Amino acid sequence: GLRGMGYIWTRADYADFELTLAYKLSPGANSGVFYRSDKSDPVQAGFEIQLMDNEGFQKKARRTLPPRKQNGSFYDGVAATKDFSKPVGQWNTLRLVCKGPQVACHINGSQCFSVNVEDWTTPGKNPDGSTNKFKKALKDFPRKGRIGFQNHGQVVWFKDVRIQKL
Repeated sequence: GLRGMGYIWTRADYADFELTLAYKLSPGANSGVFYRSDKSDPVQAGFEIQLMDNEGFQKKARRTLPPRKQNGSFYDGVAATKDFSKPVGQWNTLRLVCKGPQVACHINGSQCFSVNVEDWTTPGKNPDGSTNKFKKALKDFPRKGRIGFQNHGQVVWFKDVRIQKL
């Protein structure tokens, strides 16, 4: 586990790739996997898969998060089709595939989302009309960048990380 705030970044940049890993969350944990990202400004210059104990985090924070910010989401862009994660404390598998504008994520073998970033044409807006916190349209985000693992102060574990260029 990693304590405190911070990120672990790849040394290399990745454009088209498949990432597979296992992750485990502690109660109330809020974490994420960043990709095609710039480590100097991960949120505004890269993409994120939210990894979170939805129930535990929301209870602790005393607020409900929109589904597009919950576990397995294309962060702040589109909600996961469902929360496919196992109970807190158990290992989950994650597979992320990025090819050109297409991005798809699976957790425990089920697809959470599949998006085409070209659909995000307006800064601060999602294709469904909801708002997001991005200052640029996601279609204009880099198609290449670092992969990073985020820690927001609660313990989270990653193992068996494999990145294959496509």
